[in-house]
Amino acid sequence: MAQFVPGEVLTAANLNNAINAPTVNEQTASAYTLALTDAGKVVLLSGSVEQTVTIPTESSASFVTGTTIGILSGGNASVTIQGASLVTLNSTVGSGSAVSLTAAYTAAQLFKAASDTWIAIGSIE
Repeated sequence: MAQFVPGEVLTAANLNNAINAPTVNEQTASAYTLALTDAGKVVLLSGSVEQTVTIPTESSASFVTGTTIGILSGGNASVTIQGASLVTLNSTVGSGSAVSLTAAYTAAQLFKAASDTWIAIGSIE
């Protein structure tokens, strides 16, 4: 969230940027499971080891259909995005349960299409 200092003139552009900027959730552990609080955010993976992001089942975290979550590789290691058991992850590389970011400093966007069905777009393989 943007921080303003006393006496600073707040412009419409400042306010629009503060409202529209995605919040970043930085993760450094080797494994992270998405939480409802990640909806509309960017999950930045900046650990020094391979990292795995898991999309939980509908029964574990009931994301609203249409939810988007950005996944961004901080560049330090490879990133795998996988669905928990029973979660389908569709992408340009096919339907299944996992995709990987193709290189350092790449990103993917996750979109919840239906119950336990997500779509991944971006720099994936």
